[in-house]
Amino acid sequence: MMTDPVADMLTRIRNAGRAGHASTRCPASKLKLAVAQVLRQEGFVEDVREDNESRHPSFWIDIRYGDDGENVIDGVQRVSRPGRRVYVGKDEVPRVRNGLGIAVLSTSRGILSDRAAREAGVGGEVLCEVW
Repeated sequence: MMTDPVADMLTRIRNAGRAGHASTRCPASKLKLAVAQVLRQEGFVEDVREDNESRHPSFWIDIRYGDDGENVIDGVQRVSRPGRRVYVGKDEVPRVRNGLGIAVLSTSRGILSDRAAREAGVGGEVLCEVW
């Protein structure tokens, strides 16, 4: 039994990038797919593809590298954990590394990046920070 599936997905992404892999496979859930889509929209991962051929629902995340072969994701941190939930209001949405990174929030309008949450004027649970 896994207690924190989102942290597992983030760890898979971090480890695949450090090992130089082209992609990594994660067990699928609606929340993890939504977080991966936000990372794709913000340019931290190359692509997110659902894997319909396996017996268990899963998806592939293609890791993005720069021109010099360096991983685009420098760091990942899980903020809100099962033992300690972190919620912020619309005026308290965090800025990660002065805008160089993103915070992923679970809001009433779905899973959003910190920029999108500020534009929509909503707060929510801070799931993770990526820079």
